[in-house]
Amino acid sequence: MGSSSGQGSGFDLSFKILLIGDSGVGKSSLLVSFISSSVEDLSPTIGVDFKIKQLTVGGKRLKLTIWDTAGQERFRALTSSYYRNAQGIILVYDVTRRETFTNLSDVWAKEVDLYRTNKDCVKMLVGNKVDIESEGVVSREEGMALAKEHGCTFLECSAKTRQNVEKCFEELALKIMEVPSLLEEGSTAVKRNILKQKQENQAPPSRSNGGCCSS
Repeated sequence: MGSSSGQGSGFDLSFKILLIGDSGVGKSSLLVSFISSSVEDLSPTIGVDFKIKQLTVGGKRLKLTIWDTAGQERFRALTSSYYRNAQGIILVYDVTRRETFTNLSDVWAKEVDLYRTNKDCVKMLVGNKVDIESEGVVSREEGMALAKEHGCTFLECSAKTRQNVEKCFEELALKIMEVPSLLEEGSTAVKRNILKQKQENQAPPSRSNGGCCSS
């Protein structure tokens, strides 16, 4: 049994990660930069979007479902379902716009505390757009201080140059794997998936010979 577990799924653990922060701080760009090698200029996310990325971290094959949210107020109704069962939350601000940093404390951190269903979920503070060195108004020290205050890990990155982008998601995944309850959830999600696949595979074969969808 041991050797076959996880085969059908292709990954060992499955985690739900959220990207939150003001509109325009580069949440979607971070995500696209992480998923693919190009970062095009993206229009603002409307509502909620999510992407799936598989990667190996710490010797484990992970499937990350990363949810990207619109920072605008009118989409806040989606909030509670969006936060449900998230193992990791990345709070993003733009180092060139101070209000996006202030809002992390005033708005976003409060929301995380209000809506998250996992008290152990891992939080990471990310200062984006460090490639625009000349216009940076939020210092690294301030970022580190805020992260400490809210119990987050801290990184500065640039979605544009891809500096620290992968590191951001990898470090978050490693931190999640250090928390027993989250690790347990991550493997339970995979077990459910394998079970589902087994049930689907046991469907009567006569149905599937239509051929139209077999590609």
